[in-house]
Amino acid sequence: MTPAIELFDVTKSFRSQVAVDSLSLTVPTGSIYGFIGPNGSGKTTTLRMILRIYQPDSGRVVVLGQPQGAVADDRVGYLPEERGLYKRMKVFDLLDYYAKLKGVRNAKPMIHEWLEKMGATPWANRKIDALSKGMAQKVQFISAVIHQPQLLILDEPFSGLDPVNMEVLREAVLELRKAGITIVFSTHDMEMAEQMCDYIFMIYRGKKVLNGTLDEIQSAYPADRVRVRLADPQASLPTHSLILDPERRGRLFEFRMADPSRGSEVLRHLVQSENVEYYEVVRPSLHDIFVQIAGPEARQAILSNKNESAA
Repeated sequence: MTPAIELFDVTKSFRSQVAVDSLSLTVPTGSIYGFIGPNGSGKTTTLRMILRIYQPDSGRVVVLGQPQGAVADDRVGYLPEERGLYKRMKVFDLLDYYAKLKGVRNAKPMIHEWLEKMGATPWANRKIDALSKGMAQKVQFISAVIHQPQLLILDEPFSGLDPVNMEVLREAVLELRKAGITIVFSTHDMEMAEQMCDYIFMIYRGKKVLNGTLDEIQSAYPADRVRVRLADPQASLPTHSLILDPERRGRLFEFRMADPSRGSEVLRHLVQSENVEYYEVVRPSLHDIFVQIAGPEARQAILSNKNESAA
């Protein structure tokens, strides 16, 4: 099957700043492909080249089998990070208008179906400026999919959503994938990327630093984190030269092993010192890998996303 997206040695600069540097990438048809990376890493620039908003300085971008194309491609849906809806229009009228722009002449049944699916039917005749942020985001999502695209690009789709609306949107995205639509989404939510993505791509300072399935990515990093629960809730974690960065998280302790190959020595020390109820060696999470690669930039990106979601 022809890939939905192929990038061949693509570079894009803005004056002296290299935003994307010799990037090659293949997005399989029918997959959910997660783009991650700190702010300013090149994610949005890459998405805009896929959308033909930007042209690469060098290299090739092939989308749905076409090496060239127009910005307005009816086969592609796009939810931008910078949300934008006509605030004085009513929800239903706006969705109908967007559908017509994409060549759909009788979109009313589809609009009703999507409004119901997203829990937005009571708002159909309300003006956009009367909607909450979460409801407006769901309406914008519908506008990106109302024409049944082959490829859907979502830039930070979960940003600012409460847990209930986040789950509604997550289920909608998974349903689209089941229908064969290829989905690319950029996110700072590492947990959501782990849950949803078939493949994960990380760009850092314009270069590809991770690409593959979650299992493939995690297997490249040592399983050096340990979770322990002691029988005595008042007890402290015994010290040892191999135990680094211990943290208490409720009844659990978490720490990093200086040498993962000596895990049995760490366990023996803990058992000899305390009554251990639970011991688990944990594979590195995508969050841990992200922070390890990008350091302070990654922590700031994740913190900003959490603050935005809580607002």
